[in-house]
Amino acid sequence: MSHTLPPLPYEQNALEPYISSNTLSFHYGKHHQTYVTNLNNLIENTPFAQKSLEDIILELAGSTDKVGIFNNAGQVWNHNFFWNSMKPKGGGEPQGEVKSLLEKSFGSVDEFKKQFKQAAISQFGSGWAWLVWDKGALKISKTGNADTPFVHGQKALLTCDVWEHAYYLDYQNRRADYVDIFLNSLVNWNFIAKNLENV
Repeated sequence: MSHTLPPLPYEQNALEPYISSNTLSFHYGKHHQTYVTNLNNLIENTPFAQKSLEDIILELAGSTDKVGIFNNAGQVWNHNFFWNSMKPKGGGEPQGEVKSLLEKSFGSVDEFKKQFKQAAISQFGSGWAWLVWDKGALKISKTGNADTPFVHGQKALLTCDVWEHAYYLDYQNRRADYVDIFLNSLVNWNFIAKNLENV
């Protein structure tokens, strides 16, 4: 099967002024597209050409001889998930089960944001901060490069991309400011709620 770049769930300028259309044109239109293109080129005429994205990632996690395929597949999956973790006019306060679970797991929504931000800004180099469902509870994790939670038996609920290409055009080296904006003005609480339906 040939993997494709899925459409964004909103217009390219819909996250302004927090994430510019210029950033999205590079991040989605160049970086994400390149991962898709590279993946298709790497798996062409191999057994992986008939496998789903998830199956490729699970099969090659920890592989040393096919790390290029894993990295590109992981980045495609992570970015597909990331775009849905945000929405125009996002942020604000979560409602219902999401709010209850955050309060149960972290004490308060503000404490969740504090711990999530710390994970995001302390991820050395490139990677991702995640809210995951793990063994019946909400947890915060972080992964480097193209690694992704379901490789580790966790279900992803939310992610923030902390590769520099996600924020550098808009925030330069101010990763902390970008993460604050993500949590307070972009986060898609409804996406978390949807992902919790199948845990």
